Amino acid sequence: MTAPSRGPRVTFVGAGSVVFTRDLLADLLRFPELAQLSLALHDIDPERLATAEATAHRVAAQVGARPTVTTHLDRRPALEGADFVVTMAQVGGIDATRTDFDVPARFGLRQTIADTIGIGGVFRHLRTAVLLDGLVTDMAQACPQAWLLNYTNPMAMNVTYLAERAPWLRFVGLCHSVYWTVVGLSEIVGVPHDEVTYTSAGVNHQAWLLRWEHAGESLYPRLDAAIAADPQLRRRVRVDLYRRLGFYPTETSEHSSEYVPWYLRHDSEVDRLRIDVGAYVRISEQNLDEYHAARAALAAGRDLELSDTTEYAPQVVHSMVTGMPRTIVGNVANTGLIPNLPAGAGVEVPCVVDAAGVRPVFAGPLPPQCAALNRAFLGPVELAVRAALDGDPRAVRHAAMLDPNTAASMTVEQIWRLCDALVFAHGDLLPEPLREPCPL
Repeated sequence: MTAPSRGPRVTFVGAGSVVFTRDLLADLLRFPELAQLSLALHDIDPERLATAEATAHRVAAQVGARPTVTTHLDRRPALEGADFVVTMAQVGGIDATRTDFDVPARFGLRQTIADTIGIGGVFRHLRTAVLLDGLVTDMAQACPQAWLLNYTNPMAMNVTYLAERAPWLRFVGLCHSVYWTVVGLSEIVGVPHDEVTYTSAGVNHQAWLLRWEHAGESLYPRLDAAIAADPQLRRRVRVDLYRRLGFYPTETSEHSSEYVPWYLRHDSEVDRLRIDVGAYVRISEQNLDEYHAARAALAAGRDLELSDTTEYAPQVVHSMVTGMPRTIVGNVANTGLIPNLPAGAGVEVPCVVDAAGVRPVFAGPLPPQCAALNRAFLGPVELAVRAALDGDPRAVRHAAMLDPNTAASMTVEQIWRLCDALVFAHGDLLPEPLREPCPL
């Protein structure tokens, strides 16, 4: 992409996620080539949008940048002429998140994060599909050549949906889980993370560290020794998965526990592996506290605390604008990139980014045990996307029935009634054809 003479125009959709907006802006504006970009902030909440605007000006002042900042309660003008659109919206906010936990808990279903697959992931996708449908409709008119950089979960469902709903769209899904997995593992084995090389592939939140080396030597034997020497390491879900499957999964233990049928239904496993049931509700409440703290700091004229978050979106924008090549981990539709996963499904693979855009790299077939687990993960993904695209209420129930944790914990009749209860609770946030109970 040739750098526009005015500087790139970047639109944030869901800019009221103020803490994340702050972190992305700090990384973006620290690049000299992006210091005068045009930034359009969109959110439907006026208070949060005003806070995002104040955050943008404060961050710019702190890093010595001079962006042009505009704010928009209406999405369409925010998208006009955009070169990049960054989505970070959470449809329904913390109230919808609490519903995704509270209603299933009344049925005895345990969840930890509830944003990927599972009953929470399914309903989060259905809410988000309403946003994505309107977003791509607007982008087709306002900025058809823009790159959509999606952070919104559930990533695999949203990527699969976008690929089918808007095959013309240039997009990539971004998540930091692989990077921080490698950082954490490198600390365990005592090797600087910036000296290691690695390759991962799979699906978002359940990809696999296929290669992890330092100076040409695999670091897995060192990890094995660390696990053998530390009983507390063995009390992590993903260490347990690694010991049994042979490859380390790329998302936290809280996430990983709810993508499989083996852990959350058993009190003994919850205790053995110290699984934090309901973790994301507390994380969301902490994020709300951070938002209020940021508002207070801005109102008092204090600087914000900035850190280098190494998020991918700023790197993608910089590489496309300057032509500087980078390799990142991205989420795209499976066009033969991982041959033993379903075609068209959202997969997570290495991607090369430069002035030509984002180009996913052929990953090859996964180890059979990893591919089999990913295919179980992708069953609910495919069905939830079908529910959103086709307006099929039965597909919502099918997605829930095939979810590993839900299926292990509930009868089919309970699952059906739980879906009806969540439909009632979320109401108008859902696509219109999916707002009614679904009789057998």
